[in-house]
This record gives sequence, C-alpha cells and structure tokens, in this order.
Amino acid sequence: MFTGLIEAVGTVTAINKQRGTVTIKCGITDGIEIGDSIAVNGACLTAVEVGSGIFTADVMNETFSRTALGALSVGSRVNLERAMKADGRFGGHIVSGHIDGTGTVTNMRNDGNAVWVTVAAESKILRYIVEKGSIAIDGISLTVAYVDDKCFKVSIIPHTGGETTLLEKRVGDEVNLECDIIAKYVEKLMQPSEDVLPKSGITYEFLAENGF
Repeated sequence: MFTGLIEAVGTVTAINKQRGTVTIKCGITDGIEIGDSIAVNGACLTAVEVGSGIFTADVMNETFSRTALGALSVGSRVNLERAMKADGRFGGHIVSGHIDGTGTVTNMRNDGNAVWVTVAAESKILRYIVEKGSIAIDGISLTVAYVDDKCFKVSIIPHTGGETTLLEKRVGDEVNLECDIIAKYVEKLMQPSEDVLPKSGITYEFLAENGF
C-alpha cells in the first residue's frame, strides 16, 4: 500500500519491453530489497534488481499497454514511492498502486502561487471522482477541486510542483489515474450478484391470482 506522497523523482535509464523491465536511477535505493514494491508514476512495480542508486523492475505488457508507463523513454523522469511502513505517517490517502486508467492533461493555468491542472478522462473514471475527494495522478495524492462529466481539476501548491513531475507535463500528455479505492468497493457491495440475493416466492402469476 502507498500514500501518494512522492519520496523522490527518478530517471529512466533503460527500458526493455521484450524482457519486460524498466531500470530507474534514483536516490531511494537504500533499504530496497529484491521483491519490494515501488510505485512508479503510481503503478505498483516489483524490484527484481537493486544496485547503488539504481533498480530494475518487472513490467508486464498489460501494464505497458494500459498505463502511461508505455509512453516512457530513456531520460523520462518518474515519481517514486516505496511501500508504506506500518509505523509510518498516513499523510496522503489510501493508494493501492493499481491504475484505474489514464487521463489527458488539457490545460495548465497559473493562479498566484498555485497551478490549476485540468485532466480529461473517460466516464468510467470520472464516476468515482468527487469534489474535495482524493485522486492519485501519476502516484501523487491530490485533492479534487472541480469535476464534471468530461474532466476534473486539481490545484498544485509550490511544494508539490517542485517535488514531483506533474508540472513538467504538457497539454496532451497522458497521466496515470487511480481513483479512491473506497468508492469502488462501496459500489461493488451495493450491487450484489443475483446468486446472493434472497429468493422470493412471489411471481407475476401469484400477484395476478391475488388481485394485484
């Protein structure tokens, strides 16, 4: 599990789509062991090689094709977060590292010391996004300031802008999105499958025979 508080920005040094790996240079390899989970632009990856200031993670074709990781190239800068320790502060929100889909940056506007970022997304993503709720963009825990049926907006403070890659994005760039996990579970529980619903003996014939 992650919190969406970015620990470091790393740089991609190699991508091998045939082998299914990405190698990233960063400053947070101390304490990382083979098999550990690391969120790379919000996508939970498993470290398979760890060196001094560098690690390699496995990336499935499914991940390359369904997230913005497929657009990475050598030299790309990525947001990184190691899995949360049980004794750590929960400063962001619950982030699983399982990307729900991608969005497209459509506008970036300065507003005093902040920057408004507008992201367009499909309805299947937007249905889980609520104003003043949480969203993870490229692994960054952010508060939704506006949402409609086409897009949502977040306001980026200087600290977040300086410590992550979000403000390096350009209009048209793709970003990874992970919605609030609680909303997805609530929806699932509110729509139980028919095989778990209580069976009723009432039929149309029964109602007709009894004057309904």
